[in-house]
Amino acid sequence: MPRGGKKGHKGRGKQFSNPEEIDRQMKAQRELEANGGVEKEEEKSSGSDDSSSEEEDVNKKKSGVEGLIEIENPNRISQKSKKVTELDVNAPKELSRREREEIEKQKAKERYMKLHLEGKTDQARADLARLAIIKKQREDAQKKRDGIKKEKEAEDSKSKR
Repeated sequence: MPRGGKKGHKGRGKQFSNPEEIDRQMKAQRELEANGGVEKEEEKSSGSDDSSSEEEDVNKKKSGVEGLIEIENPNRISQKSKKVTELDVNAPKELSRREREEIEKQKAKERYMKLHLEGKTDQARADLARLAIIKKQREDAQKKRDGIKKEKEAEDSKSKR
């Protein structure tokens, strides 16, 4: 015997439905289908029987814990199919939370870039200040080079004479 103590189902005998039982079930099904419209009309005509049968249906449905709890699950959303006539194609489509957040993020980025290009953000101001310092350093270096070049030219012209 396996460790679990449970045997497999392969060696068991097979159970077959009795043909007479199958015939009986099929006849009952046909009768229900044939008399279905008649039974519905009879139920509508007898008003007092409806209330007692409905109470029995409710009692049968609510067995065990279901009888104690009368509230349906609020988180369960039943899928309701809509008809083509009920659909409104022109109605605005509701965006999901992720889509809304993505759009807001893009708009915020565009606003920031616009302000940045205008030089109104702290980072843009810092960049412009850094750029001004670099320009000044380059100008000073260029002046220095020009001065050195002039000195060399002056020396060369003196040495040629």
